[in-house]
Amino acid sequence: MSSFTDLRIVDNFYQTSAFFPMPTILVSSLCNGGMTSIGSYSLCSPYYVAGKDYYAMLLCLRNNSNTAKNILTNDTCALNFITDEAKFFKEAVRLGYPGDTPEEKMKNLLFTLEDGQAEGRRPKVVSEAFQVFECTWMRELDGAQDDKVQEKYSPPYHDFNGITSEMGAHFILRIDKILMKRKQADSIIGGVKTSGFPGIPVDYGYRDNTHFWYAKSGRPKKEPIPKSAGMPVQMVIYASERIDPDVKFTKEACEKLVKVPRVFLNTVLNSCVRWAKENDVSLVTEEHMDIINDKRSSEKGR
Repeated sequence: MSSFTDLRIVDNFYQTSAFFPMPTILVSSLCNGGMTSIGSYSLCSPYYVAGKDYYAMLLCLRNNSNTAKNILTNDTCALNFITDEAKFFKEAVRLGYPGDTPEEKMKNLLFTLEDGQAEGRRPKVVSEAFQVFECTWMRELDGAQDDKVQEKYSPPYHDFNGITSEMGAHFILRIDKILMKRKQADSIIGGVKTSGFPGIPVDYGYRDNTHFWYAKSGRPKKEPIPKSAGMPVQMVIYASERIDPDVKFTKEACEKLVKVPRVFLNTVLNSCVRWAKENDVSLVTEEHMDIINDKRSSEKGR
């Protein structure tokens, strides 16, 4: 006999038929008149994470929301990640509830707005956020370049970008800038420490027709990578010799990569090759690997 109950799958299954932890993100977008509007969302996740010319997030939302209309019209938005103070989540619930106009939602806003750092005409970002992704909608993907605001959206719908159903939209958002508060940035650049992790709200969604539910995050715990995750240097050398005919690696450089999981080795080698070609390097040495491994060396210098 199974230890599980077969639960019926219904609309909004992630909260009506499951317990699914999600982020709480304030999406700031630009209204036609130039005003910044904010909506709260949880269906937002990494989309392109490696091997592309850019990195991207995926945002799922109602296509008649203020945020969807603004992105369809003006392309840009910012994903503002807030911490888990109760007052912040309460305000996120208010900003996420449908029906109000942007002017009504932004009246008496708890949060402070400031200019971002990405180029072009952009919405403001939330000062209280611990990190912000400034983004541009990649409207040409999935043939969504002609999508625009409609009173009612009729088929055919797109598969994964733009207007995807009668009520839904998906936006693939290129990350133009990642902005971060100094404490968290220092933790990433100078070595990750428990104290550098922000408290992040874990959102469980709209339930029982009366409440949104969330939990504060606890202190993160670390678990070392298994020693068996490493690979012999000869395997790295073998892969490096076949990755690109114009870029070679010394044995010492390859030794820097023995702890990379095998499934990611070619991806890492390709990124090293890109760096080498951008810097007119044909033989990657141990010293070059130190520079490559410290992806934020220029930030450290600043």
